[in-house]
Amino acid sequence: MTKPRYFTPAEANKMLPLVHHIVTDILKNGQTIRTLSTKIEKPEEDPEINRLMDQLDELFEELESLGCSYRDWNFSEGLVDFPSKIYGQEVLLCWRSDEKKVSFYHDMESGYAGRLPIPKEFL
Repeated sequence: MTKPRYFTPAEANKMLPLVHHIVTDILKNGQTIRTLSTKIEKPEEDPEINRLMDQLDELFEELESLGCSYRDWNFSEGLVDFPSKIYGQEVLLCWRSDEKKVSFYHDMESGYAGRLPIPKEFL
């Protein structure tokens, strides 16, 4: 198992153009799969859905290769977490696809609901 990469807020923000592009594709594919699944009797057997699922897997892997992870399985917000440390504690910098920059974090257990502003001394 590889050691996780820890991002500063500045490093995470520098990656946002690429991350935003990947997340836009994830959201598009996820929403298309949801729409198609409601119209098809056996969605798990549909070649178009399977193709889109394969693309989603590739996009998730691309994010993971950058050191961050996708967290929005409803494909509505486009949430991405970046491992970080604040005050010596492991946390996750939390970005939502409609935000211009990474400005929030949460601890490892609380998730999106526990988002807090990143302390100024870490920005």
